[in-house]
Formats: sequence, C-alpha cells, structure tokens
Amino acid sequence: MTVTECGFPITLLSPAEVEQELWPLLGTMVSLNCTMQVPGSCNDSITWQKDEKAALHLYTGQSIAWNGLNSSVKILTGVLDINLTTEDDYGRFTCHLQNVSAAFTLHKTDKAGHIAAVAFALCVFALLVIGIILYLKCRLNMNLWYRDKYGDPEINDGRLFDAYVSFCPSNIDTKFTNFILKPHLENRYGYKLHLDEQSLLPSTEPSAELLMNVSRSRRLIVVLSAAYLGQEWCQNNFRDGFFRLLELSQTPIFILFENQYKDLPAEVIQLLNSQKGTLKILMWKSDSVSPASEFWKELRLALPRKISLSEGKGDPQIQCQDDKDPMLTVNSEATDLDPDGDLGVRRSFYKSPPPRIAPVTRVPDREPIEDVDISDLGSRNYSARSDYYCLVTEPEI
Repeated sequence: MTVTECGFPITLLSPAEVEQELWPLLGTMVSLNCTMQVPGSCNDSITWQKDEKAALHLYTGQSIAWNGLNSSVKILTGVLDINLTTEDDYGRFTCHLQNVSAAFTLHKTDKAGHIAAVAFALCVFALLVIGIILYLKCRLNMNLWYRDKYGDPEINDGRLFDAYVSFCPSNIDTKFTNFILKPHLENRYGYKLHLDEQSLLPSTEPSAELLMNVSRSRRLIVVLSAAYLGQEWCQNNFRDGFFRLLELSQTPIFILFENQYKDLPAEVIQLLNSQKGTLKILMWKSDSVSPASEFWKELRLALPRKISLSEGKGDPQIQCQDDKDPMLTVNSEATDLDPDGDLGVRRSFYKSPPPRIAPVTRVPDREPIEDVDISDLGSRNYSARSDYYCLVTEPEI
C-alpha cells in the first residue's frame, strides 16, 4: 500500500504480482488488466507506459465502479489491448496510478517452433503405431525369415523324422492328419512325418516301440481332438499321461480344433494353460486352410528348420555322417555303426538275414550275371530317405 495525496491508501488488486511475464504468439491480441482500489475523492486515472515511454498509440480503456461495502472507496480498472502484429509490439508494459505501478513483460514466442515440436511428436507417435501394426501383422514372417537364415537346421542328430504325429483313428482326425497336415508339411516344405494312430500311452509306462519311434523324431505333435480325449487312457488318467508326454518331448505341439474347443473338459483346458511355457498350442480355425494362415507359420516355427538341398544330393544327415545305408549294403554287419539299436538292446529280429550269394551262371553270348537276392526287399524302409537308389545296373535290365 502507498499513501497518496488524497490521504487514503491505494491497493493494487490486479495483477496479483507486481511483475508479470507473458509469452503470447505473434498475430494475437493481448489484454492487460490493471485494477486498483482508490479513494472516492481521487479523480486520477491509470496510465500506461511501454518500455518507460508513454503508450499513447495503444488502445486503453478505463472503468470505474464504486465499492458496495464502502461508498467512499471506488474500484478503478485500466485495460490495455495490444495487437501483436510485429516484433516491435513486444516489450515491458507498466500501469501507473500516483506512485503505485504494476509491470507486464511480453516475450516473443516462436510459433513455428511449437508447430515443429507438435509435428515431430505426431510423427513419432504415428511411426510407433505403424511399427506395432507391422509387427503384429508380419512378426511370424520375420521370425520365419530369421529362423530360416540363422536357425539351427538340426541335422546330424541321428533322427529319421521331423515330427512324430499322434492322432485318434476317427473320421475327422484321420482326414485332417492324412489329407491336410501330412501333405502340406511334406509336399510343400519337405518335412518327414511319422504318423501313429495307436494309443500313445495305453498303459502306465510307455512301450519300447513308442520310445524308439519318438526318439527317431525331432518333434512330437498331438492332434488333441474330442475323439482323442475319448480314448480309454485319456479318460482314466489324462493328467499322468499328459506329464509323461512332456517327458518324451521337450516342447510338444498340441493341435486343437476351434469348433471342439468349447466342448473339451475344463480340466484339460486348465492343464494345457498351466503348461504354456513348456508346450505349443495351435488352434485350427476355419481360415487355417490357407497356406498363408498363421496356423502354418506358427507350426513351421515350432518345427525344425529345413535346408534346401543341391540337386543330386540326398539327406544331409547321410552326407554328414558318411552313412552307407546298411539296408542296401551287402555286408550290413560290418557297416552298422550302432549294432545295439536305438534303445541299446540287441534284438536279433531287428536284423535281416545275411544275403545269399548265388553261383555265377553262364548265359550264351552274354556276360556272366550274379543272381541278386531280393528276399528282404519287402522289409526295407525307403520312405525314410529323400534320395534315390539304383537297385539294378543297366546291363542287368
């Protein structure tokens, strides 16, 4: 407060601070309000200055209102409207009444800088959204590309099949496995599947045949349908059988049908969800038939990486191990690298009888030909090889 010549104090009501700083944009209008409480007998008015000079060229307005509580006091308001058209309109503006004053300092704000900052923020946000959408749409393709380029091909591991497929011999499951799953993986991507429609765990312990077949496969695929769960061993104790399956394969693949999912027992769904970190669950949907669907991409990611072979070359596993294929050699006993078999138990019925060497017969006007024993050709398994073998030579034809 300051005592004037009128003998009554003057009170500054607005602005709240004696010094005010503002950052208005160029091209806008700013109204500076200076309000004081003065004696009713004082007839002075509020004056404005810009940079300590009289602001006569700027528009000013005065208003007077009497204080309702005290008729001897009035409220004096001075408003200065500033149209910021040029940079010269910025500066320090001061309102005065007697020896009471208040100052407003107008600083120039770069409008373009704000626009650039907002535009940059919007661009970053847009790029983030586009990146998230592209990742959700193309993540499987990117993962497949990276796996096919840098992933482990899992060759030279002694396995004959890429996946062991267990399914129930029902109408739907058989059609799906034999006419959709197997042709697509084998013909399109070159995988080798071993199909087994027998009960996977019919007893308390897995059989030796099951262990041998699973050990020959790099992955375990279970077509977990309603018919599969209807088998006797699943109905009796699915939980124990499920954990035995996890012991047979590190990351088994379970294929479920979307139209049957809601009818599956709640115990089965809860058990599958509790082990999501140790298994792969794939849902066969109505749109999964397309080769570009997410089902086939996720299934390929769960299967081993396949490498392309040069023309004329066979199974890379054979090439790496220099396997002479004991099924087609004359002396199979000498070339068998693992005579005890996959299970470490020697069983004579796994070996074919030694071939008989027939005496050489003479045919007039022809070169001598050895009789070839073909008694064991029916027991040989040629489906496990991707290359071709010539069983007879050209002169013998």
